[in-house]
Amino acid sequence: MIAGRFAAARRALRRAPALAAVLLALPSAACFATRQDVQVLQNDLAVMRAEQAQRDSLRAQQLDRVANTLGGVTDSLRAMSMRVGRFQGDVQGVLYSMGQQLIQIQELSGQSQRRLQELRAGLEERAQAVGGAPATPAAGAVAAPSGAGTPPLGAAPSVSSPPPAAATAAPSASAGVAPAGPGPNQLYQLSLDQLRRGSAGAARAGFQDLLRQYPNSDLAPDAQFYIAESYAGEGNNLAADSGYVAVATRFPSSQRAPTAMYKHALLLLKQGRTAEGRAALNEVVARFPRSDEAELARERLRNLR
Repeated sequence: MIAGRFAAARRALRRAPALAAVLLALPSAACFATRQDVQVLQNDLAVMRAEQAQRDSLRAQQLDRVANTLGGVTDSLRAMSMRVGRFQGDVQGVLYSMGQQLIQIQELSGQSQRRLQELRAGLEERAQAVGGAPATPAAGAVAAPSGAGTPPLGAAPSVSSPPPAAATAAPSASAGVAPAGPGPNQLYQLSLDQLRRGSAGAARAGFQDLLRQYPNSDLAPDAQFYIAESYAGEGNNLAADSGYVAVATRFPSSQRAPTAMYKHALLLLKQGRTAEGRAALNEVVARFPRSDEAELARERLRNLR
């Protein structure tokens, strides 16, 4: 029994160095495995850092490209804005120039119309001077030759040597003699000059003479219109309104008709007759839809609502 125990002890002693070696190897193996894992981890971290750095570099490059693109777009927008601003300035300049040219054209047109009217009046005056101013009979003559013509316009008959009755009756009976006095263009020009000088009464009388002597003249609508204007200049709105209505009634196809109708509507509105004024404005739009007065009437109607 005792011998068996000793044998087991000897065997254990013989195995002790191997166990010791194994026990001593275990910590070193564990330590070696930890270093390897750390090395692997460090390598992984290095790879991750490199990849992250690469991604950061790519992102930075992309951001740079985006920033450059945005900078280019901003520059393009700035240049476009400058071009648009210059274009708007050029357009405004062109529109202003066109407006100035239109004003000049309108002024020249007005001057041309006035000049044409003055020329017509001058022609009438010269025609009357040529056709109505024959040679004056010699003093003491008993009878004028037949067909000698009429005495000058405005000349008083001679008291010392009155012509015979037969001689005085012949010219008046001759056919084709123009009526004494100025023609329609002369009357119109003289009356218009009076109106521009502020002589409304004298101008009105001249325009009324024109309508009475030359009712079919192409200046009749203008004469009637300026009769109404002369009353309006004096503050006689009732008479002015009647004159405007007369233009639209007697000369409905003339160029003065829409203006007269529009001024008639304004006078109605001024008197507080809103319903009648609105009806008159609608009539301007209906009868003269393409006229400037129709556009003014539409604007007035929008403001009345």
